[in-house]
Parts: sequence; C-alpha cells; structure tokens
Amino acid sequence: MKLDYRQLNGIALAYMGDAIYEVYVRQHLLENGLTKPTKLHHIATRYVSAKAQAFLVEQWQAQGILTAEEEEFFRRGRNAKSHTSAKNTNVVTYRISTGFEAVFGYLHLSGQAERVAWLADWCIKTVESKGKTRG
Repeated sequence: MKLDYRQLNGIALAYMGDAIYEVYVRQHLLENGLTKPTKLHHIATRYVSAKAQAFLVEQWQAQGILTAEEEEFFRRGRNAKSHTSAKNTNVVTYRISTGFEAVFGYLHLSGQAERVAWLADWCIKTVESKGKTRG
C-alpha cells in the first residue's frame, strides 16, 4: 500500500520533513569534517532550529523559491493544530517552522528527490551565507 501524501495533515508532513531536512544537514556537517557529537548538535541547530527555519521561509518568500503547490503544503503545515508547544521560541515562529518541515515532507513523500536535494542545498547555503554576513 502506497502512502498518499495528499491525505496527510500538516503535522504528519512536518514529522517526515523534519527528518528529511535533518539528514541533509547532518551529511553536510560530516562532509565538512565535523565529527564530535556535541559540536555536531550545536552547529546543526543553526540550520534546523525553528528560528533558522522561519528565516529560510522568509527568504523563500522574498525570492519566490516555492512553487504554488509547495506554498499550499507550507500553509497546511503552518496552519495545522499542534498539541505540542514551542520550546525556545514563540508560537508564530514555531508554526512557520512546522510549515517549512511540511514542505520537505510533501516533497519527499511525493517522490521529488531532486527538488528535495536542491531545496536542502539552497537552505544550507543560505544559512551559511547569513552567518558570514554577521560581523
């Protein structure tokens, strides 16, 4: 039985998307020579925190990165009723990050591996360029 991603709620899509995006970030960090678990976790947070993801959504919107369908799945995730509360961030940022993760979940579950890879790479580069612009 094949899973129908169109029937999943935003929280379920975000659940999958969180894992997918995290794999790309972890692989990127390992490829860059980071191997100590505590350092890996600390640096990974720059990419996967709710605040980082909300920043990336802002950049997606400013640059018109998402397709209309991806925007639809972003809204599904952002507007989903979550029974968990945000740790270390406000509710709005948390909901935006849920939308971010839902996009990755949708893309993965709909078999769009090339788009997932492109978008993850774009996100990683965008986070890194943000870090370089800070003094």
